[in-house]
Amino acid sequence: MSTIDRWTLPADRVPEAWFNVVPHLPAPLQPPLHPATRQPVGPDDLAPLFPMALIGQEVTAEPWVDVPGEVLDVLRTWRPTPLVRARRLEQALGTPARIYFKDESVSPAGSHKPNTAVPQAFYNKQEGVTRLATETGAGQWGSALSLACALFDLECKVYMVRSSYEHKPYRRVMIETWGGSVVPSPVDDPAHPGSLGNAISDAVRDAAQRADTHYALGSVLNHVLLHQTVIGLEAKEQLALAGEDLPDVVIGSCGGGSNLAGIALPFVPDAGVRLMAVEPSSCPTLTSGRFDYDFGDTAGMTPLLAMYTLGHDFVPPPIHAGGLRYHGDAPIVSNLVQAGRMEAVAYPQGKVFEAAVQFARTQGSIPAPETAHAIRAAVDEALLAKEEGAERVILFSYSGHGLLDLAAYDDYLNDRLDR
Repeated sequence: MSTIDRWTLPADRVPEAWFNVVPHLPAPLQPPLHPATRQPVGPDDLAPLFPMALIGQEVTAEPWVDVPGEVLDVLRTWRPTPLVRARRLEQALGTPARIYFKDESVSPAGSHKPNTAVPQAFYNKQEGVTRLATETGAGQWGSALSLACALFDLECKVYMVRSSYEHKPYRRVMIETWGGSVVPSPVDDPAHPGSLGNAISDAVRDAAQRADTHYALGSVLNHVLLHQTVIGLEAKEQLALAGEDLPDVVIGSCGGGSNLAGIALPFVPDAGVRLMAVEPSSCPTLTSGRFDYDFGDTAGMTPLLAMYTLGHDFVPPPIHAGGLRYHGDAPIVSNLVQAGRMEAVAYPQGKVFEAAVQFARTQGSIPAPETAHAIRAAVDEALLAKEEGAERVILFSYSGHGLLDLAAYDDYLNDRLDR
């Protein structure tokens, strides 16, 4: 007998409101501080960089925020994304656990990033902005914003971390195909491998110097995490279709926190659900960093955020999971980890690629290196369930495909990977 391993929803079931986790946090968020005065920032401080609609979403305590109809029209071209049961992986592991993943790789950009790129482009267009500047690590955010800018007729300038710019040329081609302009960062030091902190400095400096330009960020900030909650909201409905109640554990890879937040935040009010952030051991922000106020960028131009940080001048090794090479983490994610509501684990990239290849050889899809961190943790959770002889429902975010990351797999398969 055949089995159903894929649950989809019609386009009219895309969530019409974003879930705001702020009222459900275990402790109030600490306010961002002005980089010069060290006083809490206000809307006027952020207005040169962001449209007022996003500033409002950044500070709102409303439990739900409506999604504009124009944004829904775009999201519905690929959303809702499928929920898939990884049955072949379960069988290979011999586990009694049931493993599900939310497949965000079906977006035009191949990742979860357009979930926030589209509303950010819309709100900026609505305010009369004609150009956006941004940074990108592995190129997923830069390509998503370039796509969104094309859809709303905006100019897009992307500062791409130099190590990724050199190792992932087809991400650059994606950005340029959608009309964006991309340069390696840092722009003033061609010998530097770059970091997200450096690239943020380049993008913020660009936006601050031009009246026609705003800055767009693909992770970390509250409004970005808000936009991503469509992932978890859809997953809740699809798990019910699959005959499940709540998952036992929800897993997401974590760089700045947007993908993790998207799958996990709608489950924060569900006390029995474990939430797990997975990061690279070469950039162990949540597992080895300190909780403190720190700049979001290297040059100290951005507001200081209360978050786990390795220091804003930390430059991680140029691992293949470029999207996870960030010195800090989202204040919301940091709040949850500090309070013990969310767990954090770190893995070396050798272990991560081992799980990625196992996933590819059982499920068929080749995951992005960032996504593979969540897969590693899901595999370990499934093996623990096997050891305990316990059923367990595991949900993770398949945040993006790895079809533009095959050089990383070539390094792993030919034993050239720094493990």
